Amino acid sequence: MTLLLASAALAVLQSGAFPGSNTMPDIPDDLRDRPPRIERGVSGPPADLWTCLKQTSSYPQQALDFAQEWRERASTDLEFAQSAHCAGLALVQLGRYGEARQAFELASGEAPQDNLAYAARLAAMAGNAAMAENDVEAALPLLDRAGGMALAAEENELAADLRVDLARVLVRLDRPEDAASALAEAREADALDVEAWLLSATLSRRLERLGEAQAQIERAALLDPRNPQIGLEAGVIAAMAGRAEDARASFRSVLAVAPGSPQAERAQGYLTQLDTAETE
Repeated sequence: MTLLLASAALAVLQSGAFPGSNTMPDIPDDLRDRPPRIERGVSGPPADLWTCLKQTSSYPQQALDFAQEWRERASTDLEFAQSAHCAGLALVQLGRYGEARQAFELASGEAPQDNLAYAARLAAMAGNAAMAENDVEAALPLLDRAGGMALAAEENELAADLRVDLARVLVRLDRPEDAASALAEAREADALDVEAWLLSATLSRRLERLGEAQAQIERAALLDPRNPQIGLEAGVIAAMAGRAEDARASFRSVLAVAPGSPQAERAQGYLTQLDTAETE
């Protein structure tokens, strides 16, 4: 087997759009019971929200009832948004993702106009709820809007995370060029976002833009040199570019930093393929 064929075999084994994205992701923490971050423009302790949030994990129906009662006596935009926020979290716990999405969308629309970051997170929750029910088409505009609001709020880390989420959805919809644009926005928003660089490299490699992929994986490695997933991707890129020794070095680095891990198992498999290619 030639090195080119070995590289193709590696590419097939790494054919997932992004590392670790072969299955539906778990419901994000924000859709469970994690308290919301304190946002700029929000003053005072949100006592009703904390009360509701504490109930969502163990007593979701009780939390939903509380949220509905709270909404009836709400008097400010923030209270309306927070009551819908809590209702959405309770509905997620009850497995009612479609209703949860509607609650989060409502909350995002009701969030105070001077608190775009909170509105962005709520829109992202709506998008994640759509993904939890496998409604990719519904998730797309929600995540796009969420990222846009985060960018407008100059919440760069949040914006980068949301653009990465958007890119994942675009890949599932077989829109790789749009996904690449979303990842470029993520990198521009937060140049220290390791995941944005790693996923950019993976997508560039799948699009056979190996020069871009190499530059992106080098940046990811600079930011997180002991990340075994980065080592795997670096090895695959090197193999596809015909740089067998560089590929071996990357795969061996995975064995060194993460022995016994799934990444190490895959790295060993790739090394075996490369060694077999040279003897055939």
